[in-house]
Amino acid sequence: MTPNPSTKQEHFWTSDFGRHYTDRNSRHLEDWNQFYLDNWGQTKLAMNERFLGHLSREARIMEVGCNTGMQLMGLQENGFKNLYGVEIQPYAVEKAKEYTQHVNIVQGSGLDLPFKDGFFDVVGTNGVLIHISPDDLPKVMAEMMRCTSRYIWGFEYYTPDITTIKYRDNVGYAWKGDYARLFMEQFPGQLRVVQQEFFPYVNPAEQGNTDCMYLLEKTGA
Repeated sequence: MTPNPSTKQEHFWTSDFGRHYTDRNSRHLEDWNQFYLDNWGQTKLAMNERFLGHLSREARIMEVGCNTGMQLMGLQENGFKNLYGVEIQPYAVEKAKEYTQHVNIVQGSGLDLPFKDGFFDVVGTNGVLIHISPDDLPKVMAEMMRCTSRYIWGFEYYTPDITTIKYRDNVGYAWKGDYARLFMEQFPGQLRVVQQEFFPYVNPAEQGNTDCMYLLEKTGA
């Protein structure tokens, strides 16, 4: 069953605004790599390798909020073979066919992921938790925890505390935060930090902003 948007944010991202975002941000590999070089001074492929390079290339990896699959395309370039994505926006799911091959992208919501418990080795987000209302974050994080057998992985806009920010002059659709800490606080004793690194923007237009990449592991996994 195709999910209907259930929150203000999901309605926003399935609207014309979301479709324009998809058209603006969908890139082929060479342009996507250049985007990361321009913004962080290194490619996402290099970041991926530092955090996930120790994993088998047969590991099952799922991205929540994958849009047209840019991040999954990058992981494929890193050599990973079993890649899945969930995306609320039907337009992006259809458009993903232009950019990805042999990647499993389905329409769905992070509030109710359409997969079995523990099906994946890694469940992650890239600039997606920042667009989830703080009221809905616990549910999305719980769904991510439910679906992973081992790792939570993220790359998100960072501040020590949840901070509301404007997103293209819209309020109520973007937040900065310490998402690794929020996971640890929501699941005390159930996660440990494997790796965490901060990536300041080198793009002058984003001066002073920082993203954080983190890899968390379920204790006892």
